[in-house]
Amino acid sequence: MRAFAKLAEAVSQTTKKTQKVGLVSAYFHDHPVDEAALAALFLSGKTFPAHTETTLQVGGALIWQVLEKVTGQPSGAMNAAYRRHGDLGSAAYDLLALRQADDVPSQLTLAHVESTFRQLAAARSQAARLALIEDLLRRAAPLEAKYLVKIMTGDLRIGLRESLVEDAIAAAYAEDPAAVRRANMLLGDISQTLRLAAQHRLADARMRLFHPIAMMLASPVENAEEAIRYFEGALVQIEDKYDGIRAQAHIGQADQQPRIFSRTLDDVTASFPELAHALRRIPGPCILDGEVVAWSGGRALPFSDLQQRLGRKSPSPEQMRQVPVAYIAFDVLYRGEELLIDRPLSERRAALEDLFARLALASPFDPEREARPQAQLFNLAPAAAPIDAPILAAPTRSATTASELELYFGDAQRRGNEGLMVKDVSSPYTPGRRGKSWLKIKKELATLDVIVTAVEYGHGKRAGVLSDYTFAVRDDETGELLNIGKAYSGLTDAEIAAHTQWFLEHTIADEGWRRIVEPKIILEVAFNNMMKSDRHASGFALRFPRILRIRDDKSADEIDTLARAREVYEKQFKRST
Repeated sequence: MRAFAKLAEAVSQTTKKTQKVGLVSAYFHDHPVDEAALAALFLSGKTFPAHTETTLQVGGALIWQVLEKVTGQPSGAMNAAYRRHGDLGSAAYDLLALRQADDVPSQLTLAHVESTFRQLAAARSQAARLALIEDLLRRAAPLEAKYLVKIMTGDLRIGLRESLVEDAIAAAYAEDPAAVRRANMLLGDISQTLRLAAQHRLADARMRLFHPIAMMLASPVENAEEAIRYFEGALVQIEDKYDGIRAQAHIGQADQQPRIFSRTLDDVTASFPELAHALRRIPGPCILDGEVVAWSGGRALPFSDLQQRLGRKSPSPEQMRQVPVAYIAFDVLYRGEELLIDRPLSERRAALEDLFARLALASPFDPEREARPQAQLFNLAPAAAPIDAPILAAPTRSATTASELELYFGDAQRRGNEGLMVKDVSSPYTPGRRGKSWLKIKKELATLDVIVTAVEYGHGKRAGVLSDYTFAVRDDETGELLNIGKAYSGLTDAEIAAHTQWFLEHTIADEGWRRIVEPKIILEVAFNNMMKSDRHASGFALRFPRILRIRDDKSADEIDTLARAREVYEKQFKRST
């Protein structure tokens, strides 16, 4: 474990990717394969291979509790150390280094750490987990403890993405980096990928269902003219951009439960049991890429409706009836033992239409039938399902001019959708990458002028500055400030640094990591959606708020009111109906 901790520390000290890869590849080359395989897993920020879906069941609060006991330091010292770094592992190092040197004989191996992690995953009580973590940290030297905590929290923060670990594997065992990446994508297990690379057997890797593939991402453009200009008259595929959650559906054999994974690669199957049931009708094995949306009357509902279903691991039949959902598929990545991601979009779309046609569903989108509800065009309603859940194939169109795109954009928004996706029909599917093969056009719902009421310290490189802003609108009748959202993107590092000092000097209440501040800083924020929410005193919450600018030209009396927020919400609701 000491060698691993020293490696991680060395990697964190350089910003050069080539040096990071060189350090890690040398470690892999110089250590036994089993040890290198575990190191690859931990360096990727994981405690278990992705395909196992095993979780550690350990949160930051539990680790914090153990650290207070092991270090013997009061909570105030822990708070101060955490505030210095914005990282629990680095805070642990500071406090443990006060009691113990790093040069004591190491009592830990990576195999012992892995064994403890498996015991933590299997532990059935909080007391058992506390005892296991305490034993692990008491055996660890300060630097080892630093990285044990980082691994357990899933956030190494050493500037080492999994793609760099893949490059290091390729360098250590003289393999093609592309072959390493492909094997890891197929297996969902970087430790197994390393073992295959060490044996020069990467070609033996086969697709393993039920671990998610990183999803291809789209780049935003401002308008239709920019999108058409980029593609220079080439044929493009147009789809509505749906206001739901990105979801990848894995469908196996008839006796296997379909699984649904979110954009963050989390398993959300239990949140949408009716969709999992409906997906059984699709012959496997296959992997679909698409969107889960709230759905009623043949159209998608606003995201605020879907929000009621998110995070519910076991929704009741009543909740499923109140907020019905649909799955809208727009791509197929794997079908019949064949990985399709290297095929052009035109071929993948044909495979998707063929898949739905075989289920007696409509195949291509027919503009003449646009007025008919999409549920009639692309509906799968299994008779045995306790709740009807449509599985839809996303309608597509083609366009070559900006005026066509603008027309389609208006149609999409009238259907209650966010905007348009514009896709190059010749493009392969590139997992985890945001290129220009897929573009998205969407217009922000509105902007609000709001006032900052509270600030929080950031994370990573922003650990020492107040970069997360909670903001409010004003109650029309009482004048009270009512929080409506929180944002941390949109300002430059220089703007954040300058305002940090102001906030420190104008703090009303210091709550540790959060500060209540004098309400004087005005922001203009943009957002994509507004939903009703009990989280904020205003009764609303903004989806994807972004700070456009600091309004030094406005006073606190000129911020937007709760009535204005209601107007925006009602406008959004009317648009969707």
